[in-house]
Amino acid sequence: MSSFSITGNLVDIHQQRIYPAEITVGNGKIIAIKETHNLPAGQAGSPLITHNYILPGFIDSHVHIESSMLVPSEFARLAVVHGTVATVSDPHEIANVCGMEGVEFMIENGKTVPFKFNFGAPSCVPATIFETAGAALDSNDVEKLLQRDEIKYLSEMMNFPGVLYKDEEVMKKIAAAHRLGKPVDGHAPGLRGEEARKYIDAGIYTDHECFTKEEALDKLKYGMKIIIREGSAAKNFEALIDLLNDYPDMIMFCSDDKHPDSLVLGHINQLCARAVAKGIDVFKILKAACINPVLHYKLDVGLLKEGDAADFIVVKDLKEFEVVKTFIDGELVAEEGKSKIKTERSKVINNFSCNKKEMSDFEVKWDGEKEIPVIEALDGQLITNKLFFTPKIETGNAVSDTERDILKIVVVNRYNKAPVAKAFIKNFGLKQGALASSVAHDSHNIVAVGVDDESICQAVNLLIENKGGVSCVNDNIELVVPLPVAGLMSNEDGYHVAQQYSLIDKAAKDAGSALASPFMTLSFMALLVIPHLKLSDKGLFDGDKFEFVK
Repeated sequence: MSSFSITGNLVDIHQQRIYPAEITVGNGKIIAIKETHNLPAGQAGSPLITHNYILPGFIDSHVHIESSMLVPSEFARLAVVHGTVATVSDPHEIANVCGMEGVEFMIENGKTVPFKFNFGAPSCVPATIFETAGAALDSNDVEKLLQRDEIKYLSEMMNFPGVLYKDEEVMKKIAAAHRLGKPVDGHAPGLRGEEARKYIDAGIYTDHECFTKEEALDKLKYGMKIIIREGSAAKNFEALIDLLNDYPDMIMFCSDDKHPDSLVLGHINQLCARAVAKGIDVFKILKAACINPVLHYKLDVGLLKEGDAADFIVVKDLKEFEVVKTFIDGELVAEEGKSKIKTERSKVINNFSCNKKEMSDFEVKWDGEKEIPVIEALDGQLITNKLFFTPKIETGNAVSDTERDILKIVVVNRYNKAPVAKAFIKNFGLKQGALASSVAHDSHNIVAVGVDDESICQAVNLLIENKGGVSCVNDNIELVVPLPVAGLMSNEDGYHVAQQYSLIDKAAKDAGSALASPFMTLSFMALLVIPHLKLSDKGLFDGDKFEFVK
């Protein structure tokens, strides 16, 4: 690998200094950093160059690559444009579908590009016993993964009741991570007080699920690090960003789930710009975006010191963080908004065994109940509310009611022949047609919502035909974005997938949905580990009582 030098205003986050410097790179490492423009004795500082700031690359501290609908190599291709050089990636989405083979696929595909993926060992596959997944990883499987150098940590421990009540399998997984010196990621939405302390005392030191400042402060006081999440569905930046002023060593940034159209527009760089606009000190911001993840997870990512891997970026300024160049191991991987990573079509792995459905499969026979439980979707949140409404009845069936925005939602088992699970949901806003997705956290059965059974059936069957994807149908259109890799990801050019997704997202909104990201919100309506009311392929589930609704 050739040597080169680059000059600019070096942002030294460790010393909290910005000064003009020349950086020399050789064999993928930073050989030397030399401060330039020496001033006469007695004068502090050096005059800054008018443009271009050099700083460590950005890191997404918790992301499911699968949610971008792109294989890792294509995710990297888009992310480097925004100065992202590494991710802390939980592959539990594909693990729930394809098991160990899925985790292996992510690791190997990630190795094909110059990007620093840091995968975890999924801790909760399946996430609960109340749904049908495509695979299961027990504590022995998890320990085997943790023994691998490519596996950097135990992924988010979503089974927080299992931690609190010391479930044997859960404790074995945590103990294996501790024994191997690898950190354990948390997932404990709404956990407060003594329960939060017990969860943290089990040796779980991060959480990306806080949605109020009070909850985050509760966890911080027990020593837990808070990862501020701003993704395509869950958006907690505004609620939590002020914490960075007082806890700069305890905060990181993540997207968690990032759809392809959103990734085209920006990544962690956007959070840095928003934080600066709020008047937060830039060194604290960059500590969260660049430094803290490396230290916490012990990542092999350079921090702009002599001898480090040459992982750094050049930005135009420290306000907008528009990225001019991105280097990983000294290789220029993006320049002036263009990625230098080439598209290589990956192999396809999947687990999809589902026959086409009939309209009658989606009927809900009314049993005379005056009120039924209804899921309330909340824009920008993964949590839902539990409401009660009188159902709309037609010819003895409970049906969607567009006037009150109470629509039918269904989950179809994609792994086995089984009855369709059915319920009702508020806030999707559709006035016509239906949406369906085989991205349905965490077991990734098919989830669909619509205004009538015919549309729902059509949307679901489109996905069955394609063995996975997202679909939108109404009187005028029939759109599908195929996701042949585990029913979660495309193996096509990432920018093309983003364009396809933008079109189907627009179609969903044209059909009436006012949600910022209808498909992303839909994909979380089967996620049982997030309160309060969700739908699995086995039925309506109360996330507070952790049992099916009677």
